[in-house]
This record gives sequence, structure tokens and C-alpha cells, in this order.
Amino acid sequence: MEEMELVVLKSLAQQYPTIAAASTEIINLQSILNLPKGTEHFLTDIHGEYEQFNHVLKNGSGSVRRKIDEEFGNTISSKDKKSLATLIYYPEEKLEIIQKEEDNLEDWYKIALHRLVQIIKRVSSKYTRSKVRKALPKDFAYVIEELITEKEELQDKEAYYNEIIHTIIRIGRAPEFIIALGHLAQRLVIDHLHIVGDIYDRGPGPHIIMDTLCDYHSVDIQWGNHDIVWMGAASGSLACIATVIRMAARYGNLATLEDGYGINLLPLATFALETYGDTNCDAFTIKYNTDYNTKDLSLDTKMHKAISMLQFKLEGQVIMRHPEFGMESRMLLNYLDFEKGTVTVDGHVYPMKDMDFPTVNPKNPYELTEEELRVMLRLQQAFMRCEKLQKHVRFLFSKGGMYKIYNGNLLYHGCVPMNEDGSFARVNVFGKEYCGKALYDILEEYARKGYYSKDASTKLDGQDMMWYIWTGAGSPVFGKEKMTTFERYFIEDPVTHQEKKNSYYRLLEQEEVVNRILEEFGLDPEGAHIVNGHVPVEQIHGESPIKCGGKLLIIDGGFSKAYQKKTGIAGYTLVCNSHGMRLVAHEPFESKEAAVRKESDIISDSIVVENYYNRRLVADTDTGREIRESIYYLEKLLEAYREGKIIEG
Repeated sequence: MEEMELVVLKSLAQQYPTIAAASTEIINLQSILNLPKGTEHFLTDIHGEYEQFNHVLKNGSGSVRRKIDEEFGNTISSKDKKSLATLIYYPEEKLEIIQKEEDNLEDWYKIALHRLVQIIKRVSSKYTRSKVRKALPKDFAYVIEELITEKEELQDKEAYYNEIIHTIIRIGRAPEFIIALGHLAQRLVIDHLHIVGDIYDRGPGPHIIMDTLCDYHSVDIQWGNHDIVWMGAASGSLACIATVIRMAARYGNLATLEDGYGINLLPLATFALETYGDTNCDAFTIKYNTDYNTKDLSLDTKMHKAISMLQFKLEGQVIMRHPEFGMESRMLLNYLDFEKGTVTVDGHVYPMKDMDFPTVNPKNPYELTEEELRVMLRLQQAFMRCEKLQKHVRFLFSKGGMYKIYNGNLLYHGCVPMNEDGSFARVNVFGKEYCGKALYDILEEYARKGYYSKDASTKLDGQDMMWYIWTGAGSPVFGKEKMTTFERYFIEDPVTHQEKKNSYYRLLEQEEVVNRILEEFGLDPEGAHIVNGHVPVEQIHGESPIKCGGKLLIIDGGFSKAYQKKTGIAGYTLVCNSHGMRLVAHEPFESKEAAVRKESDIISDSIVVENYYNRRLVADTDTGREIRESIYYLEKLLEAYREGKIIEG
């Protein structure tokens, strides 16, 4: 036995000090390998739409309803199935209605409890008793465990189980018990959640989504460009801070910063009133929704213009610090003709819609005024000292990354940057070129340095790189030639608004290209899939989210309301269980109140991506590989005990 292996086994012996203990664990682990794999749930491009996100999370993209159908078949009506599903999704709200409207509440409780217990028995059947026990709500753990371990063939215990439910109702604990069972059903239906990027921007509730994710039982996150710019802002990047505030202003979501995160925008508001009070702000309209308070419109428009001009200046400073980014052509303030009121973009001259820039010095357009610098430093402190934002960003770093390899599938938000011929594009990162997986790895490394590094120079480089990941042509999570923010504000001609996508999006139907990507990340193209979002799939025009014969799935279908007219639906999600993979298309979500009152769901269509020939077991997953490794060392430990190389405790 090698010395290193002996060290490992001695460490393992601390946990399993006897032959009996090690043997029991081997038996336990070996049996777990033969359980069905847990259900994985994939969501992407949520963009702050917290009500729709919460509903999809609660219903598991139809997984709850399928379990109800499997359990009850034709024994209960469709209406009763819808009512039971709503009770699982929103137990508190549904109970409130039932308690007001139901004549015989005791009978309703009895039926609801029996049905909920049946569902819990079904959804817990693929897990070990130990795993289920850990998921049980503390207040009702013993009672639920007793009820769900009932065996139908044991008739002599029927009265015992019925009396448990009768007593729960009699002592007035039925509502609390129903709520606990509803949440438990949600918890057990989905084993693991994947968020494939873009939690932030556009919608009003990214902070609510992040609170939910922080409490979720098992989740990973692949950073989107809208996430990374918030992470850069939390790290103190002035360019990222200006971008985050501009996006919030543009979509009428400044309340997300002020109320959701408690970030004080008064310095910006005061500056905007003083500096832009008498300027033309017509180009800076607010794309607000029905929740927006229009009394703030005038001030928000001025703030929108003020922070936009700050963003353009701060971006120019980043580009000047890093000529290797190759983004000098994006410094459009340099190409303004103040006398003629024009700008030159890619060699073409265009009239500007607005030239009223009180803080721009034509001789040094990227220099901040004293007032602008003062405002940005105060905003920087507000972002860096915001406890809630810092908690959320640390969670993104701890649970997230630029990509994820999970159970033989490759998950990333945008693309693998490619040249026209299908080769991996090489990107200059601080003087050295990277492509493919290495590009992803180095960008993630610098993003982490931008947040965590104690060295000021290294930290600034990392923050600048986070800004580049947000908007740079070589960024995998941006995936476009340029971001035409300036042109959309100031130039009428729509030709200048176009953002050419990376060649990846033209090539992703070519199997050799997709196989090359999978192999680059160490996956076998036979049976593996790529899951990504970022670019909305326009189902309304007949586009399919299933690419390359099912090897690549783009599951951004317009979760954000801002995209739904373009896509024709309200988002795709993906569900992968032991039987196969299924893509789910969603209808627009009206509201939580409507979902409870009307008992409406939002699933519109379901597409089978792949049916597994043999049912997938835990043995076929990443967890299974880890378990087999544990079994290997436990069997080595048994051998060492029996040979006397390690003495039992």
C-alpha cells in the first residue's frame, strides 16, 4: 500500500472506525447508486421577472402537475388536479381563499391532507430515507415520516394513520401542516437547479430572485453578462456602477437599487437636477412598466442622461487603460463634431439627436468634472457598503462560474467565441492570447481577482476585465461585435444600432463545430449536450430552440417581458429527469393572484428532446462517480482492517 493511500485511509478511519461501520456505509452507498437520478431544472435569462420565476420554480416547469397525473390518473377530476397543484404552489394563499369559501372545512382538510401525503410519497420515492428526512420541515418531521412510510398492504395500521390526520385537524394544525406539505412537495420534485445566466436587469425584482436562490436547497449559476456587470459594480468598478444605474434608469427600475438594495441615489439625483435641469433629455426616455410611478419621470429622465454620460466617459477611461481590448473605435465622444452636431461611426458621418452635453470638454471628453467624480465616489461607497448586494454577489461567486460541466452536459450563458471558419477565436487578455476553454478559465480567474484581490493594481485589472466580459467583442457571455448603446441614444439611423453576433451563432447547426466545443471541455460528443441562453429564440418566426439535432439547446425564449413581443412566448425551461430531457415553453404569467384565484398555470407546450433508452440512475451521474470513488476507498479500508495495517477503533 502506497504511503499516500495509507494517509487517506487513516483519515477515513476517523469517520468509520470499525469494520461494521465501513461495511454499513459501503452497503448504503452501493444501494444509492441504483436509485433513479434526481430531476434537474434549467432556467435562464430571468432578467428580474421574479413573479414568473417564482411560479416556474414552484411548479418545476410542469413537474408537479405530472406527478399529480401519475399518482391520481383518472381517479380525480381535472378540476381537482388543478386545485391540488395550486395548493402545492401557493399553500398559504390558497388556504386563505378556502377558509373563506368552503362550507365543510373539516372534510376539505381531510381530503387535501390525504392527497398531499400521496404526492409526498410519490415524489420522495426516488430518494433515500436519510435525504428525505433532511428535507422534512422541523415542526412536522416525525408525523410526515410516519405518514409517508405507510405501506398500503399493512391494513392493520390504517386506523393509526387515519387518526394522525384526524388529530391534526382536531387540534387546529391542519393549515400549518398543509403549508408544510406544499413546500415539501416543491422541494422534492426538483433535486437540482441550474441558472444559465442573466438574473439581473430589465425586470423589477432581481434582488427577490437572489434571496430565493440563496435559500434554495441545491443550485449552480453560470454568469451572464448582466450578472457580471452587477458583480463588477459590487466590487467597486466605476464603469460597471454607471452601467448598472443606467440600465435601471432606462427600464424604470431605480427602485430596485433604492428600495431593493437600499443604495442611496440622492447624490446622483441632486447632480442631475443641478447639471441637466435645463438640458434636452428627449433621447433618454424611460421604458417603464405599469408599476412605475410617473411622478418620478422628469427626475428619472435627467438622472438617466447624467449617468449615461458618466458611463460613456468611464468606459473610455477603461479602454484607454487597456489598448489590448482593441475597443478604441467605441470611444465615440472622440468622434463628435461639436460645431456640425455630427458623429463619425465606422467612417460614416451621422447627425446627432442631442448635443447638449454640459459636462463634456471637447478637448478632453473622457475627463470627469469635479462634481461627476464626487458623485461616482459616493456611489462607489454605497455599492461597496451595501450588505445585501455584497451577500448576493458573494453567492454568485460561490455557486457560480463562467461555465459548468454537470452530468455530461456543458452549461454556459452565451457562446464559445469563434472565427468564420469555425476555429476558436483567440482573445488578447492582458497581453496573452486565449481561446476555447482556456479563455473561459482566464476570464473567470480575473473576475474573481476583481472582487477578492487585496492588491490594488490586480483588483483594478480584474474590475476592468469584468467590464470587458460585460461588453467586449471577445467575451463569451456577450458574443457580439459591439454594444451599440451610444448609437441607440443619439443616432436615428437603425443601421448603426445593429450588433453583429459572433460566428458561433451561424455555425451551431454544424455537428463538427458542436462536437469540437464538447471535446474542448473534455466531454464525449456522443450523448452530451450544450445548454445556453443569452439570445432570445424567436418562436413567433418559427425558430426552434433545439439546434444541431438536439445536441445544443438555447433556452432563452423571452422570460423578460421586454423580449416577449419578439419571441412570442414567455421563456423556455429545460427539465432533465431519469427518463430523459424535455423542453418546456411558457405562456406569459399574469400574476400570482391570478394563478391562485383562477388556478391557472403557465405551461403552454412541452417538447421531448431525448428519451433515455435505459432509465438513468445515480450511478450514471457525477454524484455516482464520487460515490464509486468513496466505495473504492472504503473497501480498501476494510482490507486494511482485515490485514491489520490499520487497527479498528
